[in-house]
Amino acid sequence: MRKYGYCFVLAAALAALLAAGPCWAQGFKDLESKVVEKTLPNGLTVILLPRPKAPVTSMVTYANVGSVDEQVGGTGLAHIFEHIAFKGTTTIGTTDYANEKAAIQKEDAAFLALRAERLKRPKPDEAKIKELEAAFKKAEDESEKYVVSNEFSEIIDREGGSGLNAFTGFDQTVYHYSFPSNKLELWAALEWDRFTQPVLREFYKEKNVIMEERRMGESEPQGRLLNDFFPVAYAAHPYRSYIIGWQSDLEAMTKAQAEDWFKTHYGAKNLTCVIVGDVDPATAMPVLEKWLGKIPAGQKPEPPVTVEPPQRAEKRIAMEDPAQPFMIIAYHRPDVTSPDDSVYDAIDDILGGGRSSRLYKSLVKEKKLALYVGCSSTMEAQKYPGLFVFFALPNKGKSNAECEAAIYEEIEKLKNTPVTPEDLEGLKARAKAHFIDSIKSNMGLAMSMAFAQNLQGGWREAFKTLDKIDKVTAEDIQRVAKATFTKVNRTVGSVETVPPAGEGEKK
Repeated sequence: MRKYGYCFVLAAALAALLAAGPCWAQGFKDLESKVVEKTLPNGLTVILLPRPKAPVTSMVTYANVGSVDEQVGGTGLAHIFEHIAFKGTTTIGTTDYANEKAAIQKEDAAFLALRAERLKRPKPDEAKIKELEAAFKKAEDESEKYVVSNEFSEIIDREGGSGLNAFTGFDQTVYHYSFPSNKLELWAALEWDRFTQPVLREFYKEKNVIMEERRMGESEPQGRLLNDFFPVAYAAHPYRSYIIGWQSDLEAMTKAQAEDWFKTHYGAKNLTCVIVGDVDPATAMPVLEKWLGKIPAGQKPEPPVTVEPPQRAEKRIAMEDPAQPFMIIAYHRPDVTSPDDSVYDAIDDILGGGRSSRLYKSLVKEKKLALYVGCSSTMEAQKYPGLFVFFALPNKGKSNAECEAAIYEEIEKLKNTPVTPEDLEGLKARAKAHFIDSIKSNMGLAMSMAFAQNLQGGWREAFKTLDKIDKVTAEDIQRVAKATFTKVNRTVGSVETVPPAGEGEKK
C-alpha cells in the first residue's frame, strides 16, 4: 500500500530503467523548470506544466479539506459534498431551476420535521414518524421531477473528456479528469460553475447511497474491525473518525450543514488547480484568470487544534466473529513533512514490498503462517502524524498470535541488524521505479504536484522525491525502526474466530 499508487515492475524493465536513470533524471529536472505557478487575486493557486506529447491535458482541482476537518455531529460531510459536486449547478442538471428551488425548500422542510421527530427524547412518536416519512418522500419525488441526471458528466463525455472522478481522504478532496487541450476554457468554466453556484440536489438520495456504502463495509468483519480500530489508535485527533462518517451523523445530516461546509471550505483560497499536458501558460493563464478568478475567495479555514497525545501504553482491541481471523498492528509516526518520511517508505519496502519482502518470505513462504501479510508506511492520513500499519491474514489452522509474533520477530531483526548494501540498493531502485511509473502519465504528475503543494509545502517537493530516496541510509532505517516500533507506541486489532451464534446450543 503506497502513497503514490506504486506497482511492481519486471526485473528486465527495472534494469533498463536504472541504465537510463541519469538521462531520465535530467529530463525530470527539465520538467521542473517548465512549471508555471500563479496565485490569482482571489487566492486560488494555479500550477501549469507544459508536456505536449499529445493534444490532451489532465486537470486536478485539489480542495485542501478532508474528513480531518469535520466536527462531532458532522462526520462524513467531506465525502458527501464530493458526491454532490457532480449533481450540477443552477444552470446544469435542471429543467427549471426556479421551480426546482421551491421544491427543494419544501423537501428540506419535510426532512427537518422528520429529523426533529426522530431525535425526540425520551422516545419519538412512531406513528408520527411514518406520517412524516410519507410527507418527506412526496416532497423528495416532487423535487426530482426537475432533475436532469448526470448532465455534468454527459457534457464532459460529449466534449471528449475522460476519467471523470473524485475521491475524499482524511486530508483532501480531489476532483480530476482529462480533456482535449482545446477544451481548456470549457473545463475552467465548468469548475467555476460547480464551485461557485452548486445546487445540492438529490442530497438525501445521495446520503442514502453513502449510508448503504457504510453498511456494506460493515457487512465484512475486517471492515467492522477497521471502523472500531481508528477510535482506539487515536485517542483525540480527528483522524479517529473514518472518512465515510458515523451512521447516526449521516442519518441526521441536513442540507444546511453541507451548504455551510461548502461556504467554509470551498473558497478559492483553499483550492489548487494543477494542469499538466498540452498547455501553453501564456495563452492559458488569461483564460484561467477569467473563470477561476471569479470563484469567491473565502477565508483559509483554521486547521484542527487537537493534537494526538503521546501514547503511554499498548492498546488492544479484539473482535469476536465467526469469520476468518485477521489482524492489524499500527504504530504512530510523524506526518509527511518529516525528514524521515522516505525512511518510512524504505522500511515499508523492506518489510512489506511484495513477494520479495521479508514479511512475505518469512510468514507466507517459509513458516506458512499467513495467506497474506503486508504493511503500509501510511494509513492514508499524511497532513498530521499518522500510522505505520501491518496486516496479516492467518493461514488455515494458524492464529493471529502466531502471525503477530512473527511480525515482531522481523521488526526486531530490522532494528538490530543493518540492512545490507545490496538490500539498500534494491529498495532504492524499486522506489525510484515505482515513483517514475506513477508520474509517467500527465494525471499522475498532476496528482503528485497537487499533493506536494498542499501536504509538503510546495509543488517542488514532488521533484525532490528521487533525491530523498537516494539519501536514505542503513543507519536511518535502524534509527527510525527503533524509535517507532515500540510496544507502548502500538495498537493491535484482531478478528478472533468464534463459533456461529447458537452452534454451541445445538450440540
